[in-house]
Amino acid sequence: MINKKIIFGFIAVALVISTTFQVFASSHREAPLISGDPKVDATDLYAFVSPDNKEMVTLIANYIPFEEPAGGPNFDSFDDKALYEIKIDNDGDAKPDIVYQFRFKTTVGNKDTFLYNTGAINSLSDTNWNVKQTYTLTKVEDGESVILGTDLKMAPVNIGPKSTPNYAALQAQSINSIPGGGKVFAGQSDDPFFVDLGSLFDLLTIRKLPGNNGGGVNTTQGSNVHSLALQIPTKELTSNKIMPTDPKDPKAVIGVWTTASRQATRVLGSSGTQNDSGDWIQVSRLGSPLVNEVVAPLGAKDLFNSSKPENDAQFANAVTDPEVGKLLKALYGIKVPPQGVFGSPSQRDDLIAIFLTGIPDLTKSEIGTPAEELRLNVAIPPTINPNKMGVLGGDMQGYPNGRRLGDDVIDISLQAIAGAAYPLFHPDFVVDPTGAKLGDGVDTNDVAFRGSFPYLAIPNQGYESVPHAKNGVAQCGIGRTLTRGTKGEDVRCLQRYLILKGFLGANGADGNFGLMTQKAVIQWQTSSNMSQTGSVTN
Repeated sequence: MINKKIIFGFIAVALVISTTFQVFASSHREAPLISGDPKVDATDLYAFVSPDNKEMVTLIANYIPFEEPAGGPNFDSFDDKALYEIKIDNDGDAKPDIVYQFRFKTTVGNKDTFLYNTGAINSLSDTNWNVKQTYTLTKVEDGESVILGTDLKMAPVNIGPKSTPNYAALQAQSINSIPGGGKVFAGQSDDPFFVDLGSLFDLLTIRKLPGNNGGGVNTTQGSNVHSLALQIPTKELTSNKIMPTDPKDPKAVIGVWTTASRQATRVLGSSGTQNDSGDWIQVSRLGSPLVNEVVAPLGAKDLFNSSKPENDAQFANAVTDPEVGKLLKALYGIKVPPQGVFGSPSQRDDLIAIFLTGIPDLTKSEIGTPAEELRLNVAIPPTINPNKMGVLGGDMQGYPNGRRLGDDVIDISLQAIAGAAYPLFHPDFVVDPTGAKLGDGVDTNDVAFRGSFPYLAIPNQGYESVPHAKNGVAQCGIGRTLTRGTKGEDVRCLQRYLILKGFLGANGADGNFGLMTQKAVIQWQTSSNMSQTGSVTN
């Protein structure tokens, strides 16, 4: 039986690691060099036991921060000249034992038009779709490379009702089966990371202190990302190729991180050509959320993106003396735990244990080499009723035991930095009452996640894109209250939005606010943490 009290302490601190310099942006634009190369900028990594199949593990790596859905005609895409990888360490030696590699290929059908598509796209083979991407998936294990799929199909980006009239169906066609019983998906998704960046980057402002009861603005609302998603039989990921059943078994723990690499030399031609050659150089790396923003100082951020987990001891000082703790004390008078540079009497020893070695009886691996990885205990089954605070909320299947799409990593990290678990290691410390309730006021994603692979929400549509629009329906121009029995084009616009977000059936945009529309509105309001009125006023 896992000692939840001990784990609670280890966990809270593990998340503190996620907040020191460019605070709380997950991995969106986290380092100087990668900020100028968004196609290979990893935004978030997720690893969890699949909620609808406890014998499968889902891994999701998102790239390209803050995608504008209407950003045509050259819509966002993966880079044909990059190597994207998801890496698994299944024995705790801080080195990859299994690597899944993604390489992309773009095909342009008609080079004499500027258009991404010349008509409605009704299937993945539709000739109206002019700019297609496919990819090759390769598995590398024990020095051997096995191609799991070639020319795997992707869906187009979500353009609008005329160009992609049934986007959910298009995306369903792009989920590919792979040998061994797994699945893979690559393509555009709604950005699942929810956070109030506007307030947090304004000198760590919390709009409604202490921040654990709403009041925030989800900055990523309306933005998309490009996702790499794998669903793999658990036994394929463990070191002994056995499905573990004992959470205390070190072989039940895997470490995950994602990287993107470019070739060392790029030559630009005067005619607009580009030629890449040479060795692959890692330019992006991401494991646990927020790490590069908060652990690595400005002078080391590009270094972190090029580094390997086995060399992570070099970042120890930033772990033991997080800057955010000092800011919380200066701005809000919160009594944070003592902290100091690595090796000093006041160092955050709890953070060292969690950040570098894993949590005993939960995420501590077999060998235990110090390294920053997103560790997941695959023997712990999915939670029927997930708690967004993860282990801090008593939910052992949540962050930092892996990371699920709905885990509120910002609130967890803020509370941990403020010392929520410090008394478990230092009994004389009294947790500041405000610090124990800190948050950014954004508690859920703006749209609901799906219940089956790849679980991510359908990407935001270009036609209906109004970045950060209040409630996401400002584009409908609603000048009245829409409620049961009302009719009109504004109702039809609302219904199209509800269809896009997955709350209403594809044939529901009839302009009549009936019972099904009311139910869809309530579901949308629930997922968006709004009052469940069943009516809408823009």
